Amino acid sequence: MTRSVLVVGANRGIGEAVAREFVRAGDRVAGTHRGSGVAVDGVFGVKLDLVDAGRVADAVAEVTAHQGAPEVVVLNAGLTRDGLLARMPEEHYREIIEVTQLGTFRVVQRVLPAMAKARTGSIVLVSSASARAGSPGQANYAAAKAALEGFARSVALEYGRRGVRINVVAPGPVDTDMVAVLTDEQRQALIDQVPLGRLARPEEVAEVVRWVAGSTYVTGATIPVTGGGALGW
Repeated sequence: MTRSVLVVGANRGIGEAVAREFVRAGDRVAGTHRGSGVAVDGVFGVKLDLVDAGRVADAVAEVTAHQGAPEVVVLNAGLTRDGLLARMPEEHYREIIEVTQLGTFRVVQRVLPAMAKARTGSIVLVSSASARAGSPGQANYAAAKAALEGFARSVALEYGRRGVRINVVAPGPVDTDMVAVLTDEQRQALIDQVPLGRLARPEEVAEVVRWVAGSTYVTGATIPVTGGGALGW
């Protein structure tokens, strides 16, 4: 069955791989970007800045007009503002919270009414293994990602009886632009934490996202995609 899919943050990395995965599955896919466009054939590009609540509403309406109300929503957009906590500007902390937490709230709040009315829908939040394991220099990022789990569990309890499912996928180190800027030593340090001995490919995370988005009896769950790292969840 062809679905209307919205991927928030589809212009690169994991989000781009997720968009490609749903296109291959035959879904109608819209992907958001902040001005760079989406370089995936078959994806309807929508400009979106998550800090603008009005633009979030407009973007969802634009997607709905183009391909129907989103039945699957993947929230992958995010950013980093790394730094040791003692020297971290408060603005860098606020910015991560604004995009990751409030941005998620804005999108989910906007798509829920149509899902609840249709009595079906699937939302996937892309978090990070650092949400539970922590990450030096990323107190802001880890805290914001950790908040997604509590958010997802609460929404799962509120909307489960209306047929809406929401889950979290938490990747470990992934071979994306965020890792490309690291030194060889930093990159190797990440790999050394992974029992499988390598970084994940974005496509491997995308496969899990598509699977959980299509599941019919999984909700409120956090699924680690870590290559065996951060065991004990």
